[in-house]
Amino acid sequence: MVAVPPAVVYAAVSDVARLARWSPECFAVWRYRPGRFIGFNRRKAYVWFTTCRVVVARPGEEFAFDVTTFGQPVSRWGYRLAAVDGGTELTEYWLDKRNRAATRLGRIFTGKVTLDRPVANRAGMRTTLERLKRELERA
Repeated sequence: MVAVPPAVVYAAVSDVARLARWSPECFAVWRYRPGRFIGFNRRKAYVWFTTCRVVVARPGEEFAFDVTTFGQPVSRWGYRLAAVDGGTELTEYWLDKRNRAATRLGRIFTGKVTLDRPVANRAGMRTTLERLKRELERA
């Protein structure tokens, strides 16, 4: 639970440039068109970029974007929000959309983490949500 209203949480998660402040992998975002952006990521010595397109934008409820790399589907990342007493219940989710080509590219650009991507992403989501909560509740 984040102790701020859903509108505040939504404004934060839908401002994709702010993702780099919370994510343990994403270190920069470049918005090149409305609803489209490139995420620059790193894990250990590996650095890669992804192309992202916003697919859900329901203020106060949900924000999500699809991720591709070199034209191959990778994932959907999103945030679901629900008003609760004292603030917002915030859930981050990830859906794996990788095909065989994307999995191969992932091994080249992200290393062995591709094989344990669900485990790595669960840990990353915990970190992201903790950082986001800390920032929003301090403001």
